Amino acid sequence: MNSRYFHPESLMMSYGYKPELSEGAVKCPIFQTSTFVFKTAQEGKEFFELAYGKREKSPGEEPGLIYSRLNNPDLQILEERLCLWDGADECAVFESGMSAISTVLLEFLRPGDALLYSMPVYGGTDHFINKVLPQYGITGIGFTPDDTLEQILLKAEKAKVKLVYVETPANPTNALFDLELCRKVADQLSNAENSVYVVVDNTYMGPLWQHPLKHGADLVMYSATKYIGGHSDLIAGAVLGKKDLMKRVRTLRTFLGNMAGPWTGWLLMRSLETLKVRMTQQAENAAKVADFLAAHPKVEKVYYLGHLPENSEQYQIFKKQLSCAGAMVSFDIQGGEKEAFQFLDHLKLFHLAVSLGSTESLAEHPATMTHSDVSDLDRAKLGISEKLIRLSIGVEHYEDLIWDIQQALEKVG
Repeated sequence: MNSRYFHPESLMMSYGYKPELSEGAVKCPIFQTSTFVFKTAQEGKEFFELAYGKREKSPGEEPGLIYSRLNNPDLQILEERLCLWDGADECAVFESGMSAISTVLLEFLRPGDALLYSMPVYGGTDHFINKVLPQYGITGIGFTPDDTLEQILLKAEKAKVKLVYVETPANPTNALFDLELCRKVADQLSNAENSVYVVVDNTYMGPLWQHPLKHGADLVMYSATKYIGGHSDLIAGAVLGKKDLMKRVRTLRTFLGNMAGPWTGWLLMRSLETLKVRMTQQAENAAKVADFLAAHPKVEKVYYLGHLPENSEQYQIFKKQLSCAGAMVSFDIQGGEKEAFQFLDHLKLFHLAVSLGSTESLAEHPATMTHSDVSDLDRAKLGISEKLIRLSIGVEHYEDLIWDIQQALEKVG
């Protein structure tokens, strides 16, 4: 089967899997094993030489199975399928989104280095950048969508920048960052002795509607818990990108030991089969929910990519980088924390829970939940106020979602 003739959603059923190697099973089994048997001692030697980079692959040679910390059929096939969406050379799947993020940052940063990072980012990422990395002598320098190329370069003027880390759309405000601009920043900060890489967290869009590698990113990462998993029943992360950089990521993953196990890999493969169907329905529902919110008198502002003014810079970025407005909708309710909590406590169909991208619709309060550890100053600057509510729209009937929002808003006051 040649992938050039099929769309990714078609290949999710079979790509990378050979039934004849698994007793003819139409679906890849769960390879729930820690270790694999070598046919000969020589074969074991050759497998390890390849695994530890002591030699290059021979033409047509496939990496042999050694130990599930190094490779496992469920993980290997899953990683090959994930590459199809983003057009990546290689993929590495992790036990969580944060393990993917922390592994990348630890691999490419050293004491005395700095990273430029977009603001806002997910609360866990913000904590790692601003609370953990400084313990190792690594500095985070934030920039916002309003900063120009010159302003970002000025912020980085005296720092030894090694990474430009971008989360776009940003969680929870849907703010967009221009990836081509970020690429220019990285290129201008690079020299013969120091290559600056662009790393993009694409979790908020998922692998369907935005492909950062095509816009200058070197690595793209996901909390695969979200749209890729999509059923609120697993935790996982993924990193994809160019072969040379992925070799570094995969090597550190091997020795940190934070790769996903075979059961998680199998569940993610199953979820990939319905990824496009799920995300398409979620996006259609989100558009209707956002329209309803925008017209409601108790809603001050809606943060939804489908409502961007056509004369705005954000709209220009949207048209350049994205093919859909996605399924994340945030809004400012009239009032503050009291009114936000009243709304959340009266929802009946939406679940009051963090996370996003799942089949069920979720609602949360970023300022006191996912982004509670972000500094008060940064929250105020970025619009993560006490009146902000974040919705992740699921696959339910949109009329029921709107009814639930409407009745909860009626209880506010």
